[in-house]
Amino acid sequence: MLVQLIIGTVLLLVSIIVAGLSYWIIAYVLHRSHDWLMRSPHRPKLMLVLCVAAVWAMAQMTVAVWIWAIAFVQLGALPTLEEAVYFALVAFTTLGFGDVLLPEDWRLLGGLAAANGLLNIGLVTAILLESLRDLRGLQIAALDETE
Repeated sequence: MLVQLIIGTVLLLVSIIVAGLSYWIIAYVLHRSHDWLMRSPHRPKLMLVLCVAAVWAMAQMTVAVWIWAIAFVQLGALPTLEEAVYFALVAFTTLGFGDVLLPEDWRLLGGLAAANGLLNIGLVTAILLESLRDLRGLQIAALDETE
């Protein structure tokens, strides 16, 4: 049990570090685009940022699922990469179909993967909303200055 908790905690931390690093990249890109984003028209640019952020969120979640899937295969918890990716995705999104199960020796990892998925979805949602709110606030302030 302790081994599962340690491995699961390490995987969770790696996943969160990947999310943090990817956020730094997207924040850097937004910062570099600041002048362009502040010029009119604002709404199409806000939609572009929303679309890019949504693709970023999906990419970050995909990387996290693959981290877990590769770990499942390396640990021998699941026999194929396809089955491991499927299980990791189902656990990460907390769907929990139950058609693929981890062996009893590794079943705590399934719960930790689900907890990781909930945490990542919450973090990505918070970051996405905060970034869009900040951008829109700056755009409104830029409009007020021009009037």
